[in-house]
Amino acid sequence: MLRTFRIGGIHPPENKLSAGKKITALAAPKQVIIPLSQHIGAPAQAVVKKGDLVKVGTLVAKAGGFVSANIHSSVSGKVNKIDNALDSSGYKRPAIYIDVEGDEWEETIDRSDALVKDCALSSKEIVDKIAAAGIVGLGGATFPTQVKLMPPPGNKAEIIIINAVECEPYLTSDHSLMMEKGEQILVGVTLLMKAVNVNKAVIGIENNKPDAIAHLTKLAAGYPGIEIMPLKVQYPQGGEKQLIDAVIRRQVKSGALPISAGAVVQNVGTAYAVYEAVQKNKPLFERVVTVTGKAVANPSNFLVRMGTSISTLIEAAGGIPENTGKIIGGGPMMGKALVSAEIPVTKGSSGVLLLTKEESVRKPMQDCIRCAKCVNVCPMGLNPAFLMKFTVYKDWEKAEANYIQDCIECGSCSYTCPANRPLLDQIRLGKGKVMGIIRARKS
Repeated sequence: MLRTFRIGGIHPPENKLSAGKKITALAAPKQVIIPLSQHIGAPAQAVVKKGDLVKVGTLVAKAGGFVSANIHSSVSGKVNKIDNALDSSGYKRPAIYIDVEGDEWEETIDRSDALVKDCALSSKEIVDKIAAAGIVGLGGATFPTQVKLMPPPGNKAEIIIINAVECEPYLTSDHSLMMEKGEQILVGVTLLMKAVNVNKAVIGIENNKPDAIAHLTKLAAGYPGIEIMPLKVQYPQGGEKQLIDAVIRRQVKSGALPISAGAVVQNVGTAYAVYEAVQKNKPLFERVVTVTGKAVANPSNFLVRMGTSISTLIEAAGGIPENTGKIIGGGPMMGKALVSAEIPVTKGSSGVLLLTKEESVRKPMQDCIRCAKCVNVCPMGLNPAFLMKFTVYKDWEKAEANYIQDCIECGSCSYTCPANRPLLDQIRLGKGKVMGIIRARKS
């Protein structure tokens, strides 16, 4: 019997159209736009100015606080300007514009394909290297990785859990990475184990990727302490708390961090980035992005330099189909509609989904029939119908008392609602408001 998390969950159509497609490296564009806020926390502070020459891997912005991350140039060339640029949120935020000239890399980066297994660094040195390379969670949340590897006093990590679930429909970037870079991922996992001083790691992979499960299981035989765990297909299994429940059968209390259950969860793409940073001195300046959709001519997995425009990726996959209704940054469940295709790829860009006009039209909202479907599918055990009502009536006290701040914004409620109510949209608004109230109260 395959494991999965025990509360709620749904199984939307998988639509993994780009599964089995090899990773294709895209050439650097003529200009990149590198936003200074590509992670949760304080924006990075630019350390270059107009006219400066940079190489691939040059530090262009340094972390702006404890929860922040360094940013490196993904190209070689000249800094054109530092100005505001549209990002995936739809707002203009500070970014570095670099005009590309040649493709010269920093000499410290090891560009060979040779696998480097041995690492003599201490756990602190590993964490420092990860911080220097600007690595963040690549599953979409973009939380700075070094912060996760430094548990607060009184907490001790017991296990590393690698999220290789990729439960979001359409997306296959993690799947393709596991098939092509399996050995490097396992070395990355051993580095993460060393960083937090644990001797056990579990890589959770959903059962709809049997080739990845077989491939990594075979490789993992040579890496003591690493177990590959096939999991039942269930959305949103990639959520930290859901994955911890599925793998080690522990619940994370409301408001608590995963470390309180003894687990440090990292995405499989992050594990690969950690290998490249620690063993190859390569900062995080490129990532695998899935470009997909039912009308897309050639759904693909691209290795893309940060700052490349989304439109470049769409062109490489065959261009924008005529009947496109929306371009989504991410997948259909947790992704957000983009206001423009000229938005740059950032560390959190896991996919670009082109929905047809028919798929992207919302059905008219009807009255709630109190069927409790949203309650049954909520993986956090919340009551979405009530949380939406509290938000509409601005009853923030009741919203907080009913744990609106615990919502992981997975969209299972909206997906399952027969009355087409915009549950997640309203809950997201209410959650933002309540969290602001909590912050103000604490300060």
